[in-house]
Amino acid sequence: MTPTIQLKRAYDKPARGDGFRVLVDRLWPRGIKKHDLRLDTWAKELAPSTELRKWFAHDVGKWTAFRARYRSELTRSHGSKSIREVLDAAKHAKTITLLYGAKDTEHNEAIVLHGLFKRVASRHRSDP
Repeated sequence: MTPTIQLKRAYDKPARGDGFRVLVDRLWPRGIKKHDLRLDTWAKELAPSTELRKWFAHDVGKWTAFRARYRSELTRSHGSKSIREVLDAAKHAKTITLLYGAKDTEHNEAIVLHGLFKRVASRHRSDP
């Protein structure tokens, strides 16, 4: 069974329906205590490089280029393998929640990862 992949800001309260909670930022969200985040894993290897994150700087005008550069980075860094590792860790979860700290809910790395997680999960869970 393929899990539901959902997105949530790290600043939103944890909920019972979040399932397996994965922080996908390279930096810890400001002002949040580790205990309060109720995290299952921190997949910082999936986050954009520091250089790419600083270049993007949440400039919506750079969004299309950011997505392309980020996907390229993930390909070079074997992002699919890291996603499969998260999926393996969450193999009994019906829901996987990707957590991010950005204020912009429409232009952040979790949006890119969401699509990749869904694609990899549909292939990964159907593998024998």
